[in-house]
This record gives sequence, C-alpha cells and structure tokens, in this order.
Amino acid sequence: TSGSHHHHCEELLEGDKLVEVPFPLLLNCTQQIDCMMFLVLLSAAFLLGYVSFRGMCRLCVDEGEMVPVEDPAGPDQPAGGGVMYLGELRDMLKKYLNEEKIESTVRSEHRLRPHIQSFIATVARNFQKLHMDHTWTDSHYATLQFPSRTQRNALWLVDAEGVELEEIPLDSADYCAYSAMGTVTGGVVYVNYARQEDFEQLRALGVALNGSIAMARVGGGVSFAEKVWHAQEAGLVGILFYPDPADIPQDPRRLGLHGNAAISEHVHLGSGDPFTPGFPSFNHTQFPPTQSSGLPLILAQPVSANVASKLLRYQLVGVACPRGWQGRLPYVRCVVGPEFSVGGRRVRMAVYNSMSPVLLNNIFASIEGKTEPDQYIIMGAQRDAWGPGAVKAGVGTAVLLELARTFGTMLQNGFYPRRSLLFVSWDAGEFGNVGATEWLEGYLSMLHLKAVAYFSLDQAVMGDDALSAYTSPLLADLIEGAIKQVCVSLHSERVCFTDKTRPLYLNSGAYSFTAFGGVPAMELRFHEEGRVYPFVNTQLDSAERVQELLQGRLGVVGRTVGELVGLMVLKLTHDLILPLDVTCYSTAALRLSAQLNQLSAELQVRGLSPQWVYRARGDYSRAAKTLQEAIKNTDIQDERMARLYNTRIMRVEYYFLSQYVSVVETPFRHVLHGRGDHTLSALTEHLALLRTQPQLFNEARFRQQLALFTWTLQGAANALSGDVWNIDNPF
Repeated sequence: TSGSHHHHCEELLEGDKLVEVPFPLLLNCTQQIDCMMFLVLLSAAFLLGYVSFRGMCRLCVDEGEMVPVEDPAGPDQPAGGGVMYLGELRDMLKKYLNEEKIESTVRSEHRLRPHIQSFIATVARNFQKLHMDHTWTDSHYATLQFPSRTQRNALWLVDAEGVELEEIPLDSADYCAYSAMGTVTGGVVYVNYARQEDFEQLRALGVALNGSIAMARVGGGVSFAEKVWHAQEAGLVGILFYPDPADIPQDPRRLGLHGNAAISEHVHLGSGDPFTPGFPSFNHTQFPPTQSSGLPLILAQPVSANVASKLLRYQLVGVACPRGWQGRLPYVRCVVGPEFSVGGRRVRMAVYNSMSPVLLNNIFASIEGKTEPDQYIIMGAQRDAWGPGAVKAGVGTAVLLELARTFGTMLQNGFYPRRSLLFVSWDAGEFGNVGATEWLEGYLSMLHLKAVAYFSLDQAVMGDDALSAYTSPLLADLIEGAIKQVCVSLHSERVCFTDKTRPLYLNSGAYSFTAFGGVPAMELRFHEEGRVYPFVNTQLDSAERVQELLQGRLGVVGRTVGELVGLMVLKLTHDLILPLDVTCYSTAALRLSAQLNQLSAELQVRGLSPQWVYRARGDYSRAAKTLQEAIKNTDIQDERMARLYNTRIMRVEYYFLSQYVSVVETPFRHVLHGRGDHTLSALTEHLALLRTQPQLFNEARFRQQLALFTWTLQGAANALSGDVWNIDNPF
C-alpha cells in the first residue's frame, strides 16, 4: 500500500503460528489484493507440502516418537490409519501374549518329543500357520554320540589282581556325549565339584591323582566339560558325576531326585560338531581330517547318588576332606582317597558310546523389516532334550512360538517393524548347541553385518523367585530397562524383578553367538533363589513336575519371559539408532590397566611397558564417547547417517574377536568372553603370577598375550572411530 497506511507484508499465518518472511520477497506487493493472493497461494502450497511430508514421516527414536503402519489392518488400527507410538506397541505386546498357549504347548511337546519326526513337523507347521513372511528349514549333517546298542556302560569293583568282584549296575540311558571310549582301572579320588581350585587343594594336600578315577559332584557352577578338562589336566583317567543330596534333594515327592537318578550332559569343551571345528556341516562341505581340541581324552560317565554312596562307602583311606567338601551321601565318611581300605580294591570303568552321523534340522521363520530388512533381531530355543525335557527345551520352544504368534498378530494390527525379526528352533542343543553353532559357522563372514542381537530362550523357567540375565554387556541397559517395566503377579502380590546381570557361560545357548560369532547375545532365566531345579537332563524333567514346582504358574512365568524379551526386541526394532552401549568394554580394559599399573615395577625389571595397553584403552574409550556425542549432535532422521552409525555399533562385538588366532584351533576368539591364551582372563591370570609364583611367569608368553589383547583392543578403537588408517602407534 502507499501513503500513511504503508505496511510491509512481513508475516504470514502458518497453521496457528505467525512466521516471518524475508522482506525482499514482498517488495512487489504494491496493492493489498496482490498481497492477499500471495498469502492464499503460499498457504495452499504449504498445506500440500505438509500433507505429503506427513505421509512420508515413518521414523522414530524414542518413547514419544512414531513407527509407521500400513493402512487398514484390524481392531487396533487408529482411525484413518496413521502411526503408533512405542508405548502403544508395548501395550499391544502385553495384550496378545497368552500364558495359556505357553502352558498347553509345553504339555503337547512333552507328548510329542519321543516321536522326533512328528515333533519337528509340528514345530514347522506352527510357524507356517502364523503371520510370517518366510519360513524355511536349514539342514546339516553332524556326528553325535549315543549309548551303544550292543554294549552297556559299566562299573565293577575289582581286587588288587584285577579280578572282578562285583558289577555296579548303571542305567543304559545315562551317559556323557563325547566321552572317550574304552576301559580303565584305578583308585577313586573324591574331587568335590572338580573345579580348578578343588584340584589345587588336592595337590596342596599331596593327594596322588595320576591314574585314578575322579568322583565329582554335579554343580558348583562348572559344566561337565570343564570338570572333565580339569580332571584330565590333573592326570586322572576317568571321572564319574553324581548328584549329591547336599546340592539336590533326593525325595521326588518333595521336588527332588530319587536315589537312582543320574544327570546326563555332554563333555565337549566347545560347541558345534567337534569333528568339523570351525567348518559348517553343510552337506556339500569337504571336511579336513581334524577334530576339536575340546574333545576329552578320558572316560566320563554319570552315576546316581546311590552308586556314588556304594563306591565311597568302602571307606577310602587317605587325607580327610578339606573344609566345605562334606556332602550328604548316607554312611559315607568324607575322605578323598584314592585307595580303598580293603586289600587294594579298585574300580574298573567301561564306556562304549558310539558315534553316528545325524541329519539336523533348524527351523526358521521371519517377519521382514520395513526399513532395514537386512538387519535381524534373532530369538531362538533348542528343540531337543534328554528325556521329557520340559524345562530344558519345552518352555523355551513354547515361549518362542508364542512370541512368533504375538508379533505376527501385532503385524496385522499396526506393528510396523523397522528391522527384521527371526525366530529359530535349533536342533541338537543337548550336544553342545550343535545346530546353532553349525549355522553360525556357515554364515560367520556376514553375521556382524546382519545380526543385531540374539536372545536365547533355553531353560528360561526353572523357578519363579529370581531372574538372572546372562548377557553381553552391550545389552545390559536393555534388560535393565525391560525389568523396570515388568512386574508380574507370580505370588499373591506383585513382584518386581531386580536381579543382576551375569557373564555368558560356556553351555549357554547364547555363548557361541557372542564368543564365536561376535553378535551381542543374552539368555534370561527365572529360578529358585538358593535352590536348583533338580530334574534337568534327567528322565524326570516333565511338564507335571514343572507345574508342581511353580504351583501351577508355568504359563504366568513363561509369559513374563516373553514380555521381557518382547520389550527388548521392540526397542531394537523400533529405534533409529540401535540402543547398544558401546562404552561398556572400556571398563574391562581399565581394570587391566590398573592391574598393570600395580605391577609396573616388576614389569619394568623385565623391560615390559604397560603403555601399549594404556594407549589402546584410551583410544577405545575416546572412540566410544566420540561416537555417542556424534549421534547426539546429528540429525538422526537422516537415513544415511543413521545407517552409518548403526553399522559401527553392530560391529563392536565383532571387533573383539581376535584376528590373530585360528577360528579352527581357537573358535571362541572373543578376547573378553572367549577361551584361550589370547583372552583377557588368561592374560590377567598369568600376570598375577608375578606376585604369587614369579618362577612360573613366562615372559615370552606374556609378551605374546599382551600383544594379542592390545592389538585387538586398538583395532576395535580404530574401527569404532572410523579411522582405519590410524596404525602408526609406536608399539
């Protein structure tokens, strides 16, 4: 306008807000009608752009942000389509999880498991009935060990000349898969739990171990395979495992074992097919003539408490048991042996297991992600068990099928997963996670690019008093967040679970994924506080006994497991940036730095400098913090940048697989969770000898250990920072 009513058209109405417009754009608004026309056109263009943009807005990162849904889907679909919040998805998960289905599945599995082919077909059909995008079977041939059909494993009491005085009968169904085979004769040494510290105590007492047969209690936080390894290193020729009443009650009417029950378990110190270590057992693979170094060289056999009592009742002579070793076998005086008090009697032990090639079938089902379908969150459970296997395999399989059904139903009602979900029923889990490990070996070169995380559902319900999470530290924040949201009515009152996280262990269904495959993994477990579930790996592990232990709450506890895992999976498939804690491994390296600093004087005398580790630790810590800061200061709606950050986060676990050891000879290459001389635990144990037993310290070995760990840590730091050329450190 002109004259005294001159105005600048500097403000436009945008929605309910006034938005300033640069003055030069309006210089030609010389008449009011022109200015009004400009306003109308600009508003129309804005509204059109807004509607188009909103239709494209499919990204989310936090509680209040959104995930996309496809139009018309079901009763939970918001009116007119639209988007759903993470909180709404959590409510949907809780709504569709069904505890009755979990309980009924465990009962039906109990009936089907002896008919293995029917059971496999039933699991496959259950997957196919669900709203899955893909279902398929992955097959492998593996060599498994079973009791011989022609010769039974046996024990005899013999005299000094080797003449058999009495046969001690064993149940033909009880055995240790991958035991060495043959016959041995020797005195009996009671070794408590057959832990490393137990054998150290025996050596300190001057007990003769060479050529004897160990009698070891089940439990003590040590697997059968580790017990065998310790006994073999100590020079024993055989080992018998028994459930002591001090650890496992013996009255089956009060949820204990009866005196004639034994506990079976494999004794391969590793996972996968031990006759194709590091190689996948696909049908077309040409296998080299090699076998796992974790196969035992001594005989192993489970026995009942009654058999153990019978052998030890012959009054071993020798040193009295150390304090704390006394069990509750009736009429047994605690003496370690190895000699019997009567005329040089000994025990003869025979194991006649046989090897057999078996076709394994892993069953897969997947829901395809809508934005990043090549990234997978994996849930799995073993399908096989010795005996009925209600706890060992039944509950895990039931929760797996229920999670698949629930997520499939959610998909039909507005769930729009950003990343893919993979549900897997593994075969041959009882033989050392063979089915899962063979699959890992087959796809090892790409797993760190595809697998976001793995959740094992094996043995998920063994009680209801406490919850433990055996996990990679990268997932620790996830489980803590899920636990805070889940309170469940297990008793008459609502109980919140606040147990601590624990490190992964060798026999865990999750261990191989992290220690071998470099994938963050977790295994959840409800259990009785201060008491073990006594029927695992026995013929008494039935659905009825589990229900009796839980007082009819099997479905409730199983549903809680499903809810916890489901909440973590939702978070992983929902967030733009993967919620994994990349700073967690800085703490482990810091502890080593502190230990090196305390021993700096001893190291300097030998010309060893801890500066190598200090610098690598600092580089990793800075790289992790820098990545976190970069994510905070970046527009994560930028798909390209989000993808770059997620790629670096997904590979962190993989970075800690040592590139300097052979995957065939040392399959568990992870320097923090693995097994071998390259690991941080081996390094710190060796380092401790500088103070405790300096004469045993091997400088050349220590230099190699230090270099292996330091270079792995430095490589992880370089990769995490993206600075792959930073290799000029003066090591």
